Amino acid sequence: MTRSGLPRPRRVLVVTHSYYEEDPRVRRQAEALADAGLAVDVLALRKPGSPARERLEGVEVHRLPVQRHQGAGIGTYLAEYAEFFGHVAVAAVHLHARGRYAVAQVATLPDPLVFALVPLRLDGVPVVLDLHEAMPEFFRSRFPAASRPLVRGGLLAAERASIAFASRVLTVNDALKDRLVGLGVPADRIAVVLNSPRSDRFDPSKHPVRAFMADGCLRLVYAGALTPLYQLDVVVDALGRLAGGIDGQALDATLDLYGRGDAEPPLRARAAALGIADRVTFHGRIPVEEVAAAIAAADIGLAPTRRDAFTDFSLSTKIFEYAAMGKPVIASRLPTVERYFGDALCYFEPGDAASLAEAIRRVADGAAFRDDLVASAGARVRELSWEREAARYVALIEGLAQR
Repeated sequence: MTRSGLPRPRRVLVVTHSYYEEDPRVRRQAEALADAGLAVDVLALRKPGSPARERLEGVEVHRLPVQRHQGAGIGTYLAEYAEFFGHVAVAAVHLHARGRYAVAQVATLPDPLVFALVPLRLDGVPVVLDLHEAMPEFFRSRFPAASRPLVRGGLLAAERASIAFASRVLTVNDALKDRLVGLGVPADRIAVVLNSPRSDRFDPSKHPVRAFMADGCLRLVYAGALTPLYQLDVVVDALGRLAGGIDGQALDATLDLYGRGDAEPPLRARAAALGIADRVTFHGRIPVEEVAAAIAAADIGLAPTRRDAFTDFSLSTKIFEYAAMGKPVIASRLPTVERYFGDALCYFEPGDAASLAEAIRRVADGAAFRDDLVASAGARVRELSWEREAARYVALIEGLAQR
């Protein structure tokens, strides 16, 4: 009980191997729980200059002294994971001793991070494992040289053990759920919570309206990580084709990139080699709160993703964000994307700059086609709104807390 005589709110711990302020999914979840009256602590990575502890939107964020090494080798990643694991194990026990948690949740990757909460699980705390990715497929995609059968077998075993340890499993789309069911996980242990954006953060009415190519220039936008997984080299090549009139009359187009990652230096070099460095602007990583404004200032949103066994299960949050802001979306043709959006997007073949350039021209030249895309994708995003997903997510967590 509090001093006022009211019962203390149930406490929830959320663990994420990410920078909390840059992880939209974890932020949406934590804020939804806080809005529902639960007391939420988050354990996350700490960027240089960030406070060790901060209260954001009703969520207590505890930043542990570990940084991300994006684009590093597998050894560096494993060392980073191990260091974060140790800090989480200590911090979780310390916070739990100050006030018992009703539920704890671990966001992946890596899946075995869930074992840092063994003491809480032994004390009867339900532990939710939120699988953002398929870990074996991720490592095969990110580190091809380490994708030998023995390594893959170890990753699958670690994934299975992590799932078995958890009280409940979440994942981000039905394709990943189907994959888990195929591995033998009972369907009733898995809940899907989509990565749809908050409508109050991605509300086009809050930003100036840009008529399509209002200034005679086609403004393309990409908001996300600058890594090889997202084929921005293909986007730069397509922009070069358009600017040079390779596929027809030259098109005045620019590209705004919002994000950071190890692909930035080669992208800059590629744009310079094609003579279009002045058409590609690298804005760096921007706060989640500023992404909607960046999209509002553009004409077309791009979701270029490499296709492999990992991305066959991918459904990019960028697609939801562009569509919510009323922009036509051009995306790589991937199975899960088509499963959710069907004909509401304009697709191109992954890795094919000519296919992407053709898709951009099709959207730029076809007003009726463009309007159909915007209307169809917007309707789909409203069907899959975060408000709906949040209600289901909070109900699941509260149900576990009441046990």
